[in-house]
Amino acid sequence: MSESVPIGDMASPSFVRLPDPLALFTLRAGRLRALSGGHRLAPYLAFLAALADAQHAVQDGLVEPEMPSPEARERAREFAMPPLDRSRSPVEPAADVVLCRLLSLAHGIDMPDDARAAVDRVADAGPDARSRMVRAVLADAIPADALAEHVYVAAALQVVFARLAAGLAADRLVPVANGACPVCGGPPVASLLVGWPGAHGTRFCSCALCGTLWNYVRIKCVLCGSTKGISYREIDGGGGIVQAETCTSCRGYVKILNQQKDPDVEAVADDVASLGLDLLVRDEGFRRGAVNPFLLGY
Repeated sequence: MSESVPIGDMASPSFVRLPDPLALFTLRAGRLRALSGGHRLAPYLAFLAALADAQHAVQDGLVEPEMPSPEARERAREFAMPPLDRSRSPVEPAADVVLCRLLSLAHGIDMPDDARAAVDRVADAGPDARSRMVRAVLADAIPADALAEHVYVAAALQVVFARLAAGLAADRLVPVANGACPVCGGPPVASLLVGWPGAHGTRFCSCALCGTLWNYVRIKCVLCGSTKGISYREIDGGGGIVQAETCTSCRGYVKILNQQKDPDVEAVADDVASLGLDLLVRDEGFRRGAVNPFLLGY
């Protein structure tokens, strides 16, 4: 039985909800702290909360981002391409500014010695090395022997791309492909069943990089678009708040978070906190199709 929609709140969602960079990381930090209480990953969740605080703080005084030209945006719309090109060269100078600020703030975060050593390695790297790290994150091709360093680079890029995404016009964006953000082309970190006025009970995918939310049909694989062989897994006692939507067509899964059951769920934070679900579903032979820079290696 489907969940009822409150009278007067029939769902007619817009396609895209763009991020608010000045709220995004503060809300994420708060959710991470709330989830950390009594959690077996409490130290890591607390670290990520402090890192999200730093992501918020680095925005103070940043110059306005260099946006794609109106002509480039319309060309992207015409050919169903994301308007923010991950290979666009102006991203790297902006990313380096944000990364250097973030690393400075990260020195004040309580973290294990290994994580602090990773901060130092990135800080000591030259511009060329940091540029290679940026390109590795944007290509989802992070070296297995340098995961810790790339966490900070990914955090900086989240700030850069959230600020770029916020400068676009939501009504000029179009779908680009299954499992691809219509703003930057990135993969989702999870999807959300939302309870917003005008969108009650509808599903939005959440971009792992820029934080954009885009509307996507329910009971349909986010990764391959199949509507066959869709099923749901969750940890016993989860109450339907965090589930893995599995697909037998592509053998992939992406988590689906229910804001109707818990309005405080946040895609990045709740994805990390539900790592146990990933381990369960992986044991059943499904591959993780979502990307979360804070779960590198899983």
